[in-house]
Amino acid sequence: MPGIDECLLEAMRLPGARGAALVDWTSGLALGAVGEFPGGDHEAAAAEAAEVARLTSEQRAFTPDGYAGHDGAEGAGGTGLVDPPVEDLIISNRDSYHVLRFVPTSFDSSVFLHVWLGRADGNLALARIRLGEMAGRLVLG
Repeated sequence: MPGIDECLLEAMRLPGARGAALVDWTSGLALGAVGEFPGGDHEAAAAEAAEVARLTSEQRAFTPDGYAGHDGAEGAGGTGLVDPPVEDLIISNRDSYHVLRFVPTSFDSSVFLHVWLGRADGNLALARIRLGEMAGRLVLG
């Protein structure tokens, strides 16, 4: 099971990857980062992405019916992991994609992977699939 550094390096092997970070959306801090980020500042990018993640995850319109992840309910399969309120977010602009993939954890599931992909050579579908796999294997703690 990979740790943060291995996971981020794997994310950087995605076609078109410019930067990758693991971010705590409660605090806005990057727990790890590699590559480039918009504006050249990975901490500012992490804080801004965390704000989007936080706003999205707190809205009932974007969470599953009956979501109870923050009160200690177990995720699917009885793994002891808390399911995040949202699976992923995709933000696109003229030249890039930002994919935020929420990570199930044994604590409050307030962590997500953020990958910045160049639009010209990035593969959004592949990124979603691979980030989902990485999030499932990531070991935190």
